[in-house]
Amino acid sequence: MNVQERFLKYVSFTTTSDESSESCPSTKQQLELGNFLVKELESIGLSQVKIDENGYVYGLLPATAGRENDTPIGFISHMDTSPDFSGEDPKPQIIEDYDGNDVLLKGTGAMLKVDDFPTLKWLKGRTLITTDGTTLLGADDKAGIAEIMTAMEELAEADRHAESRGYENLSGHGDIWVCFTPDEEIGRGADRLDLSYFKAKYAYTVDGGYEGDIAYENFNAASATFKIHGKGVHPGEAKGIMKNASLMAAEIAMALPENETPATTEGREGFYHLTEIQGDVSEATLHYIIRDHDQTRFEDRQKFLKEIAEKYNEQFGGTPFASVKDNRAGGTVVELQLKHSYSNMLQIIEKTPDVLMRARTAIESVGVSAVSDPVRGGTDGAKLSFMGLPCPNLGTGGYGYHGPFEHVTVEGMETVVRIIKRIAETRG
Repeated sequence: MNVQERFLKYVSFTTTSDESSESCPSTKQQLELGNFLVKELESIGLSQVKIDENGYVYGLLPATAGRENDTPIGFISHMDTSPDFSGEDPKPQIIEDYDGNDVLLKGTGAMLKVDDFPTLKWLKGRTLITTDGTTLLGADDKAGIAEIMTAMEELAEADRHAESRGYENLSGHGDIWVCFTPDEEIGRGADRLDLSYFKAKYAYTVDGGYEGDIAYENFNAASATFKIHGKGVHPGEAKGIMKNASLMAAEIAMALPENETPATTEGREGFYHLTEIQGDVSEATLHYIIRDHDQTRFEDRQKFLKEIAEKYNEQFGGTPFASVKDNRAGGTVVELQLKHSYSNMLQIIEKTPDVLMRARTAIESVGVSAVSDPVRGGTDGAKLSFMGLPCPNLGTGGYGYHGPFEHVTVEGMETVVRIIKRIAETRG
C-alpha cells in the first residue's frame, strides 16, 4: 500500500478528541483507528506491537545485522483530529497536476485561496488533496501516520529481501520504535507515552507543515485566568453600591498591550491571547494564554499580569491578598490564577546535537532544503523532551490545519517517507 492509499484509508476514521472527557483516549473512535494500526504494524513485520489500555500504539522494527549497537531512535504521530472543526465523514478532493490557482471546495462552495495560503504556489504540478469544505481533512496528523507506516513497510521489506538472498543489507538500520498517540490535539498526547517500553534514545514527532521542516523551538506557555468579583444590586438604587464585574473585566482586558496579540505578532514574538470572556454584574472571568519563546520575556509577561491584578484589585476597592469571602467587607475583587503549560524544548535539544544533524542531513540528501522555523505553539515533542526523550518535529507536507482549508500533497508525503528512511539508515 502506498502513502496516498494509506492516508485516504486513515482519514476515513473519525477520531476527533474531546477536551471535556476525562478518559484516555478521550473518544472511543481513536481506539478503532489504533486497533487497525496494530494489525497493519503486525502485517508489515514489526515486533513488540501492542495497543495499551490508554490507546497508545507501539511497534519496533528491530536492528539489522551489524547495526544492533546503533542508537535506537523513534518516530511518533498522533491519531486524533482537532475538535476545532468537524472531522465526521470527510470527503477528500484529489486534484492531480494542480494548476496553482484557487480551489473550489465542492461541499460548501468555499474557495481555498492562494491569497490566504501563499504556499499553494509551491505545490503547482503536484497531486493536491483537500477537503470538500464540510469537514477538516485529517492530515493533522494522519499524514504523519501514513508516512511513518509506509517508511517502516519499505524498510522491513528491504530487510526481508536481503535476508532471503543471504546477503547483508548494505543500508540497514538500528532499532526503530514507532508510537501513535491519542489526544495530542487537546494537549495530552505525550502524557501517558510509556518510555520504559518505547526504548528510543531520541525521537521525532512527524506532524506539521513543510516537508523539509525540522522544528526544535516552541513557545514557553502558561494559562492565566482573571476572576473579577463584583457587587450586584437593583440598578434603580445602584449609585455608590454597584460594582459591575463585566465592566471591570473589560477595563482589565483593555490594559493589556494591543500590539501583543496573536493577530499582531509573528516568528519569535510572544503574545497575550484572550481566549474567552464570560460575565455578568456579579462575576466575570477572563481566560488568557501567554506565549513567548524567550524564557526571560515569558517570566516578565507573567509578572506583568500579576501587577495588573494587584493594580486593579486596589483600584476597584479590594484588599490585596484578602480572602474572597465577603466582597462587601473589602475582600479581593480581582483574582489571578496562573498555570504553567509547557516549556521551550530548545534547552533540551541543544544538549543533543545528533538528533538535529541526523535530520538535517537526511532532509538535504533527498534534495529538499532543511528549514528550522520556531513553532508558534507547542508539540508533544516539547513535553517528551522534558520527560527525557529529546524529540524535535518533522513536517509532513500538510497545511491549513484545524479547519476546512486543510490540504496536503502526495509528493510532499512521499518526500517525508524518504526522509524518515534516510534518518533511520544513518549510522549513529
